[in-house]
Amino acid sequence: MPLIDTLARLEAVGSGRAQPTATVRHRHLSGRPLVFVPLTTAGEAGAPLGALVGTDRDAPRLLVVPQPRDRDLRFTFLAELADVILPYIDSHAADVETAERTETDPETGKRVKVETELCADAPQLIVPSRTGLAFVRLLGRSMRFRRTAEQDPQAPYPAPPRVPLLGRWLTHYGERSRVPGSALLLALTDVLSRHWATGQSGLEDQHLGALLAWLDPPAGTSGAEAAREAELARDPAGQLRCPPAGPATDPAFDNKLLAPAIERYDRARTALAAAEDPLEADDRLAALTRAEREIRELIESQARPTWDAVWRGLDLLRALPAGGHAEERWTRDRWSFTGHRDRVLAGEPPQPRRDDAVTAANKLATREREQARLEAQEALDDPLVMAGRRLAGEAFAGEVTEVVMAYGEGRRPSPRPLVTVRTEDRPHLAERAKVYRSLAGRPQSAQFVERAAEDAIVLRILDKMGRGKEPEPGSVPEKGDRVCFTLFEHEQRGGAKLPDPEETPWTHGGPPGEAVPEAADRITEEDVL
Repeated sequence: MPLIDTLARLEAVGSGRAQPTATVRHRHLSGRPLVFVPLTTAGEAGAPLGALVGTDRDAPRLLVVPQPRDRDLRFTFLAELADVILPYIDSHAADVETAERTETDPETGKRVKVETELCADAPQLIVPSRTGLAFVRLLGRSMRFRRTAEQDPQAPYPAPPRVPLLGRWLTHYGERSRVPGSALLLALTDVLSRHWATGQSGLEDQHLGALLAWLDPPAGTSGAEAAREAELARDPAGQLRCPPAGPATDPAFDNKLLAPAIERYDRARTALAAAEDPLEADDRLAALTRAEREIRELIESQARPTWDAVWRGLDLLRALPAGGHAEERWTRDRWSFTGHRDRVLAGEPPQPRRDDAVTAANKLATREREQARLEAQEALDDPLVMAGRRLAGEAFAGEVTEVVMAYGEGRRPSPRPLVTVRTEDRPHLAERAKVYRSLAGRPQSAQFVERAAEDAIVLRILDKMGRGKEPEPGSVPEKGDRVCFTLFEHEQRGGAKLPDPEETPWTHGGPPGEAVPEAADRITEEDVL
């Protein structure tokens, strides 16, 4: 944990209120996000119990599985979920703009710019906590390989038509959420924890009610007291006043309220199936309707507090100004969304259950590169984040006290001015180390020359000064300027190109034809909800 975050947590404990660890919002927030609050059945991993989902804060759609062990009712739930999410996705897929991107020419092998379609915006999904991200990935995995009656008339338990398509989209969003800085699928607790530090552990921050209690405690109480109340307070019936943010439910709710209600539903359904007289059937149908309504009310009572808490958290985040690079990262999310839209429209098969070696290596390299890029961009956007890097010796700031014009050796001498910076920071500078500063949005590099004094550092500016013999105006710091240099690069470089999957060496599953690959859509226990 960075030192400045530790200091913020200590201050939160002392003050009784969460302390900011950022001055700007480092994640893009859509003007119309889709909030998804799922609940699952205890004792059966991934089995859906119900959900609140929608884009309207005041009118969420309630989806319920009255008997989670009934496969048909589960498919009905998934079909209803698809009826909510897929139209929201489709509403963003048609609105496109023309954009340029760099691609490799297959004939020449050179990088060229081509014009292509880019979705003007992308749908954003919000779940309450990190466990919600795992549930979205599980839903995607369990749905994308399902066969519909149209695809396979002989398939046992055929899925409703749009369920596999929703599974492909949820899988894509689940994978994209693992890319640092991505905002297509966000866990609200993670985003809030990035911008505020509480006086509790990171694990305790995953309780949305407790986290919000630290951020906005009631008058006259401390964050710790409010968080304890949110986690433990129960009503006279023994139920939590602030239900967990899911997808798991509280055992007291399961045992005392939900299980008896499902049992009454089962009895009513059995009685209706056994009814022979039409009048008797009407009475038993009314009893079944009452039992189902009772379950719906119970599920809503558990999910609605979390639904309201998610929107409260979004309000807190919207009060922060957007970070300078947040929109750039969102553009990469739009490219990701557009690319998956194109793959779906082209009729490509669903994502495989297991990536091949090259794909897995590319994903890992991408995530490492995006993590380094995110850390650099957050520091450049936010002085509070930069302060943490300065405390860690990864950056320094100070006042320019002297500028001496000098020139490099060569056939055509280029300007290499020497700049002396007086600073109280203690950067970890090695001999001839490179440092960087942001100049009009572009990184300008300099080289560490020497320490002129205990608090003075001499740097040699290396680039971004134009092509002339004299530096362009504004490209070199002047005496009295406040400057900030970092020891980390502002832009991350790509790694070496990996071989094509068909050219993968034998150590990673190749060469092709020597081994029979595992079927990508083989059904496993993990695929069955």
